[in-house]
Amino acid sequence: MDQIIEFFKHLINPSWIIEHGGLYLLLAIIFAETGLFIGFFLPGDSLLFVAGIYSEDLCRSFFDLPFVVIMFLIATAGVLGNMVGFWFGKKSGPILFKKKDTFFFRKKHLHQAHEFFVKYGGGAIFFARFLPIIRTFAPIVAGMVGMDGKKFMFFNIIGSFAWVFSMMLAGHYLDRAFPNLKNHLELIILVIVVITTLPVLIKVIFGKAKPQHAHTPAETEKTDSPL
Repeated sequence: MDQIIEFFKHLINPSWIIEHGGLYLLLAIIFAETGLFIGFFLPGDSLLFVAGIYSEDLCRSFFDLPFVVIMFLIATAGVLGNMVGFWFGKKSGPILFKKKDTFFFRKKHLHQAHEFFVKYGGGAIFFARFLPIIRTFAPIVAGMVGMDGKKFMFFNIIGSFAWVFSMMLAGHYLDRAFPNLKNHLELIILVIVVITTLPVLIKVIFGKAKPQHAHTPAETEKTDSPL
């Protein structure tokens, strides 16, 4: 348990990330968090924001590339992550609904993502980028319900670039406006986690559970959806 806690501390420590992989590790985390169901616990939002604060160090650690190129590469990793999730959902959707819950997998997350799809249609791929957990399972559900590939890619690309650029630019320019921002990283990360997870928490606490909704792709096909 102590090792797990220590690992999470490293994931939100930009200096550690730069020293132990730099952009490579950041790309791997964003890829996993946006398409692999085992990556739902990774801190995508806070990591991007903190990476923006340490943008100069991050660029320097990777061949002195311009900051915009760094953001482009990270956004591309997010696009690729969603593509893998979409493919995985298309191939393994029915199996997932029969899979038992484990530490890395919770069936309720699939139901939450599906409800999100029913409410927002194709735009769910875009909006899901800004919601922890949902953004991990949204592309998987999109593949399960047979969302059109071209439509998925459209929302996938604009969603990933909007998410990455907004979070990293926010950290970058806030650091310039407030030079002492680095001294309050723990508080900043806590605020980001609370803000980004609040919609999900509200849904869990106050939303009505629908455990029998869309358990199989066959049932999903019978549901009128804006996808």
